[in-house]
Amino acid sequence: MKILIMNGSPHRGNTWRLTQAVKEILAGWDASIEFSEIHLADLALPFCTGCSNCFRKGHRHCPHHEKVQVIMDLIEANDAVIFSVSCFQGHVTGILKNLTDHLAFLIHRPRYFHKKALIISTAGGVSAASTTRALAATLAGWGFNKSYQLPIIAFSWNTYKPEQKDLQRAEKVARRFYQDLKAQRLYAPSTGVLIPFNLFQALCITAGDDPMFPTEDHHFWPKYYGMQYAPGIPLPLHKRLLGMMIYSIGKRLAGKYIISYKK
Repeated sequence: MKILIMNGSPHRGNTWRLTQAVKEILAGWDASIEFSEIHLADLALPFCTGCSNCFRKGHRHCPHHEKVQVIMDLIEANDAVIFSVSCFQGHVTGILKNLTDHLAFLIHRPRYFHKKALIISTAGGVSAASTTRALAATLAGWGFNKSYQLPIIAFSWNTYKPEQKDLQRAEKVARRFYQDLKAQRLYAPSTGVLIPFNLFQALCITAGDDPMFPTEDHHFWPKYYGMQYAPGIPLPLHKRLLGMMIYSIGKRLAGKYIISYKK
């Protein structure tokens, strides 16, 4: 089992201390786990410029592709990702938001369908939970199968030491995360994930491409033709029927709309 720990904070403070405690808990259960780390602050990823090359031509045309690809490859090479991200004004940190901006194309062309995440955040007061929820919503759009959340109120300014009650809560969440990975359990997508998957697919396959402003989306979706979601992911009958209905609506809309990135 391989787990990537991504430090999405500009320093190694309260949240990183809690993340290290979770790592020790997991290692105590299973010594065979292979951990790797990446610190976004060390990567010095430039700000996303909003050029839309990732949407229009493909993510390899991003002006910062070499640095972004390192992160994408690490996610792909691991079974799961532990995101360690401080709460900055009720949301993720700037350097992590910058990464999600670079990977925004994944909302249109999702992958990582078999990956799981554990999102850890601390706050001196409130809003750690809003931070983990925000990132969990983003990861769902990228295709992540399941995201566990561990928001903790630290009541300190970089002097936090996980208390026993925090460690007990961390162990409870980490156990569910670990058991899912060990069993290779996969979950059906939520309705909020199923809708764009089938809608984008229908629009891209049936509407064709914009000759003046083509998009990589039209090269991506044909491989999922006839599927309501990614192969290997369980889909109960009611969600399969919902996917078919959304696809049908998308086909009708394709006569009036086309996915384009005209600027």
